Amino acid sequence: MKKATGYPVHVRDLNTRDVCIVPVEETKTYYLIDCKPRPGQKKRCVNIRESKDLVWWSESEPIFEPDESFWGQLDFWAPEVHHYKGKYYLVSSFRKPGGCRGCQFLVSDSIKGPYKPMVNHPATPENWHCLDGTLYEDKDGNPWMVFCHEWTQVQDGQMCAVRMKEDLSDSIGDPIILFRASEAPWKFTDDKGLWEFSDPQYNVGWARITDGCYMYRAKNGELLMTWTSYSNTAYTTGYARSLSGEIQGPWVQEPEPLFSQDGGHAMFFHRFDGTLMMVLHSPNRPGKERMLLFEMEDNNGKLYIKNELTGNFLWIYEERDQRYLDTLKEPSSKEADPPAESNV
Repeated sequence: MKKATGYPVHVRDLNTRDVCIVPVEETKTYYLIDCKPRPGQKKRCVNIRESKDLVWWSESEPIFEPDESFWGQLDFWAPEVHHYKGKYYLVSSFRKPGGCRGCQFLVSDSIKGPYKPMVNHPATPENWHCLDGTLYEDKDGNPWMVFCHEWTQVQDGQMCAVRMKEDLSDSIGDPIILFRASEAPWKFTDDKGLWEFSDPQYNVGWARITDGCYMYRAKNGELLMTWTSYSNTAYTTGYARSLSGEIQGPWVQEPEPLFSQDGGHAMFFHRFDGTLMMVLHSPNRPGKERMLLFEMEDNNGKLYIKNELTGNFLWIYEERDQRYLDTLKEPSSKEADPPAESNV
């Protein structure tokens, strides 16, 4: 596609992770939200950029930069924006210095912010290490935050949910545990081969990670959740379904993952032509992440990838091709000169 004025960044050149894309029908504009700092910007930020075609993107602009009174000054991770009851809500992970990471909703009248916290504490329990919050509205119209209780605290990472107040300012009651990472049939079983495609994650050992939950109501009415952990190959995205059709579950894991080639933290949206899309980042390597955009098929509650649109997945083949080409290089026929004798 031809680059339009004001959209100088091609999707192949966009380094981003934990991507959230929000389509706004009124302006036929796609918005990408992430925590990738702009030049000269501190890491404590949430930014937005826009596109008309998912190929060419604008430069990013800040939508949340906290003042010194905000409780969570560290670990700005995995932001999402949701349109809910006439307002836009940003949910992200933050961490208090010396304390636990938590998740909170912030509010704005515009998708482009600025977003403001409604209270000065996380909606997740303050003594829980949590991340990757997302919004779910149940069939009765009640809002929930779905989030990950981290493996760093509980070894076997948990997927949890907690009821929210109507204005999403704070949580109501105690969280419930929906499932644990070890329930995935595709979980890694051999930690020796775990890092074939991914950079090693130090001190993980046999811990089970839960990352990147996102809710999707299938065309047949089933409630699905995509989420990420590690398989025997790398960072892997799978999904689960609720047998009750509601957040309380019980949840059953799909036996086959959606994507197991070092890509994760997926979310779904619909393109303006109605096509179901999935976006995730790959590879899961700091500084190398790119977003992948998949056209998806929803077949009676079963999800399938139809095609990947960006070409950013080719990093896998580029690395493999280079390793293969290196094996074809003939060793030099000329022997190296012996080291000179020392006069000492």
